Amino acid sequence: MEAEKGFLLPFLLMIIHFAVSASMDTIAINQTIEDGGFLISKEKNFVLGFFSPGNSNYRYLGIWYYKVREQTVVWVANRNHPINSSSGVLSVNQYGNLVLYSNHNRKVPVWSANFSREVKKTDTCCVAQLLDSGNLILVQERSGRVLWESFDYPTDTQLPGMKLGLNRETGIHQFLTSWRSADDPGTGDYVLELNLKGSPQGILYKGTKRYWRVVPWPRTNYVLNNISFVHNQKETFFTFFPVDASLILRTRLEYSGLVSHLIWHESEAKWKELRSAPKNLCEFYGHCGPYSMCNSLYLYPKFECDCLPGYEPQSPRDWNFLMDGSGGCVRKRKESSSLCNQGEGFVKVTGVKVPDTSEAVWLGLNMSPVDCELQCKRNCTCSAYSSTSISGKETGCLAWYGELTDTVIGIAEGSDIYVRVDALELAEITQKSNGFLEKKHLLAILLVSIVSAWFVIILFAYLWFKKKRKTVRNKWNAKLFNTINDPYYIENEDGGGVSYPEIVYFNLSTILSATDNFSLANKLGQGGFGLVYKGQLSNGQEIAVKRLSKSSGQGIKEFKNEVLLIAKLQHQNLVKILGCCIQGEEPMLVYEYMPNKSLDSFLFDETRRSILDWRKRFDIIVGIARGILYIHQDSRLRIIHRDLKTSNILLDKEMNPKISDFGLARVFKGDQSQEKTEKIAGTFGYMSPEYVAFGEFSTKSDVFSFGVILLEIVTGKKNNSYYQEDSYLNIAGKVS
Repeated sequence: MEAEKGFLLPFLLMIIHFAVSASMDTIAINQTIEDGGFLISKEKNFVLGFFSPGNSNYRYLGIWYYKVREQTVVWVANRNHPINSSSGVLSVNQYGNLVLYSNHNRKVPVWSANFSREVKKTDTCCVAQLLDSGNLILVQERSGRVLWESFDYPTDTQLPGMKLGLNRETGIHQFLTSWRSADDPGTGDYVLELNLKGSPQGILYKGTKRYWRVVPWPRTNYVLNNISFVHNQKETFFTFFPVDASLILRTRLEYSGLVSHLIWHESEAKWKELRSAPKNLCEFYGHCGPYSMCNSLYLYPKFECDCLPGYEPQSPRDWNFLMDGSGGCVRKRKESSSLCNQGEGFVKVTGVKVPDTSEAVWLGLNMSPVDCELQCKRNCTCSAYSSTSISGKETGCLAWYGELTDTVIGIAEGSDIYVRVDALELAEITQKSNGFLEKKHLLAILLVSIVSAWFVIILFAYLWFKKKRKTVRNKWNAKLFNTINDPYYIENEDGGGVSYPEIVYFNLSTILSATDNFSLANKLGQGGFGLVYKGQLSNGQEIAVKRLSKSSGQGIKEFKNEVLLIAKLQHQNLVKILGCCIQGEEPMLVYEYMPNKSLDSFLFDETRRSILDWRKRFDIIVGIARGILYIHQDSRLRIIHRDLKTSNILLDKEMNPKISDFGLARVFKGDQSQEKTEKIAGTFGYMSPEYVAFGEFSTKSDVFSFGVILLEIVTGKKNNSYYQEDSYLNIAGKVS
């Protein structure tokens, strides 16, 4: 049977092709289409006819692509009422209704459009037409008024221009429902709809339970299609349109519960997945329970769940030992939940899929963040707020008045939320982020300072401490910039020196303000050098602050090296340094902020890797190669990076690659081609054999690392992911 169908489908498509000249895109009253006949849209984009899905022998009336060689059904009329033979007949009856009968029973229709709008007697009625959008419409001939359209009654597929939402004037609710199986287009277990409670959001249901939630009001459009969200008194819906009309795109709710965004590749004659969900654990609704956040970038065996600021696990045993976060979190101090106007405040959590907006209310559009905070703070039941742009347009203020559920961090289209915490919690978080003394020490100092008898002693101690701290800071500055005449002079190993262009020196207070006192919510990552934080300057510019801790594996030499090199280098494929801060005992570097983080966060993530199609991967490879060529040949300094790897390739908002982290880099003289070192530094798996074995490095060392990166980009595998029974091989060893 399967072999017969494999032969019949191409044969059927061939018949359709030769019948085009005699085909039509409309049927009028008393005209019919029988099984074996077709409607074909004017530009031959879509076909309406009868089909049997998969291994089924039942017949269904449906719409599929004409130009796609693989029959892909996008709409089914009688999905729950199949015809048990090739006797189906579609017609516009005498009342102007579109009706599907079985020839065996012409009295009871198998399916009908059953429109309820009033038809004027003066109108000539009616014509059914298949449009090039894939929309089957029923119109009055004279007025051209659309009485009914298939786009109002989707099945499992959303086509460009098809709305998912609610028309309040007609009461029509458009949503997707999955097939039962590949052989049965009947209504399945999954429903994708626009939920209108609170702030509208797309929700995927499995039965009656929420299964996955779409990111509300996405701020950026996807690469291949523009997303449109409309919310007014007449209707609320979202739809999409391809940026290029020649692209064949669709969104399908699979019978497995996966929402897939697909594109047709004619050269390969198959559909390719652009993105799909839910796949990651954090994408399943409420995976970590209420008042928690799920880290979508977690790596096993790290636990993916964490509590929102001011909350703790409801069952620490489940979280710590069973790795089960479904119980969620509760306030650390339950009695504080009733406090109001007692010094409470808000803690910022950046880059998140905001909590379920069913429990949220829009306080207003074009409202400033300050006003948004004040509005939320006035209401004691307001648990969080977000001041964010809607579809890249107005900035709105959204406030939550119930449970904070299904918050996810580490997503590409994240927003910022501000979680309400009590005064004690706010003080604790501030202390931790600032690195100040603990509360009991501050209280002790305060009590001692009150006692007048010790006032002179305390004043003396304070002056001595201030002098000591200034001495320490001066020592740091002397180590960092070791010269008298040139404050921008950095000493080389051979005793020579190199001056570099003037860069901005930031005050510590500026850095603290930009990063919310190094708030944990602004933490971007951590390496051997210390921590990296996201920040925002007073002019609105976003920055990344690399903070060199005293316990860091990267010392003063590496810090100086990075300031020198990146300040001298200017190239579109190298990360740009904005300045540094040398106040205090932890020097800091300030870079341009890269919103898409590092290349490895895309390559090795099952969900995000789909964004990197072959065109984009090729562009990234070329960009990295250009950056390496620049530092090796085209810049004023000949530089060997020595630590090239996917985690050191950052991606800007357009996904352009930028090489970062020059802490281990070396400068070569004009005629120098190779150097040797006793201290091997870098990342195993990316280092060339001669460097690992003998400490010899050159431009070829970077080329070797680039080769490993190239293999990772092409294969999507980590360089250390290849194993044999008795040995370990990195990706280069496996390929060789």
